[in-house]
Amino acid sequence: MEKDLKDSILFTPYKLGPVTLRNRTIRSAAFESMGKDFGPTQALKDYHVSVARGGVGMTTLAYASVNRSGVSFNSQLWLRDEIVPALRDITDAVHAEGAAVGIQIGHCGNMTHWSTAGCFPVSASNGFNLYSPTFHRRLRRSELAEMAKDFGRAVITAHESGFDSVEVHAGHGYLISQFLSPWTNRRRDEYGGSLENRMRFMNMCLGEVMEQAARYNMAVLVKHNMEDGFRSGIQIPESIEIAKQIESFGVNGIVLSSGFVSRAPMAVMRGRIPTKTMGYYMPWSQWPQKIVVSLFGQYMIKQYDFEECFFLENAKKFRAELKGPLVYVGGIVSRKGIERVLDEGFEMVQIARALVNDPAFVNKMRDGDISTRSGCDNKDYCIARMYSVDMKCCHNCENLPDVVRKELKLK
Repeated sequence: MEKDLKDSILFTPYKLGPVTLRNRTIRSAAFESMGKDFGPTQALKDYHVSVARGGVGMTTLAYASVNRSGVSFNSQLWLRDEIVPALRDITDAVHAEGAAVGIQIGHCGNMTHWSTAGCFPVSASNGFNLYSPTFHRRLRRSELAEMAKDFGRAVITAHESGFDSVEVHAGHGYLISQFLSPWTNRRRDEYGGSLENRMRFMNMCLGEVMEQAARYNMAVLVKHNMEDGFRSGIQIPESIEIAKQIESFGVNGIVLSSGFVSRAPMAVMRGRIPTKTMGYYMPWSQWPQKIVVSLFGQYMIKQYDFEECFFLENAKKFRAELKGPLVYVGGIVSRKGIERVLDEGFEMVQIARALVNDPAFVNKMRDGDISTRSGCDNKDYCIARMYSVDMKCCHNCENLPDVVRKELKLK
């Protein structure tokens, strides 16, 4: 029996703290790779305006580092005074289309290089990140308070740039996650060991964020790992305790994700990544990685089959334990999938690939019925090129190279 959509809350307004969204959809903070020299571009503006025009409740600019040491690509944003006017141009244009606009703030920790970050990469502990690849050093205790303050200062910059919301990235193996996960945190001081200690740096960052958000009347979301995706990382029972701690800060929502980019990248996004395509787009300046990924990537990167709402069963465990608002993300490609998520008690949904395929997807759901589905067929071309070129759907590209068409099985 088809659901009566008159009873759906999808296209009802939602009050996200101090900002009211026109519906329950959020463009998730999937990396666009549309910046230049750590600042925004016209392409970044055009994309988010198109998503806002397409009906989304709020669009989110992805991964903006709270300081220079936290950027891992030239095409990422680094929140600083110099780019405020250009960011304000984007937020004004998004608001003109009737959508709210947020920005994700974070620090990449050990997933960078000296040439990008301008310093020796830092993390919770000393080590070598094979993903980058690079050596990294542990942050000294004397540095942690200032790093946490940078998260608070990023909120101020976001406010000055016209954003309604910030999303703190505490998952996916970035810096806060590197402190939380026992796989990357091998410290023996008060910031390592027990879960209470491993949460200490996260608590410092959230304290600074919430203080500034209250001062400037901004909404706060936190992206959180339900699990890291491998045996020696965070598992669900411990993650629920972390989520309860996050909730205690009074955040306006927790975004439930999973995966660790430097260890289990496709646990984040799911699907079978076209590694030859990924290698094709990597620049020759990264020739060792380019050759290794092209030839051996399919054996090195654990692959996951895609299914719609792939995080839902785990997310329901968090819904049962938490009282505050939760945002579902993971494999949303149809109206039916969204209704399934909302029926389980989640307040909002985040969408990425469906909006890369078609920025007007939300309006099409509003004007359609329960059978409305995105044109995304999960070939993951967008992921294969996102760190080297930009995030774009293969169905929106012309004159794709033969190696790409062959791997994606395009006609």
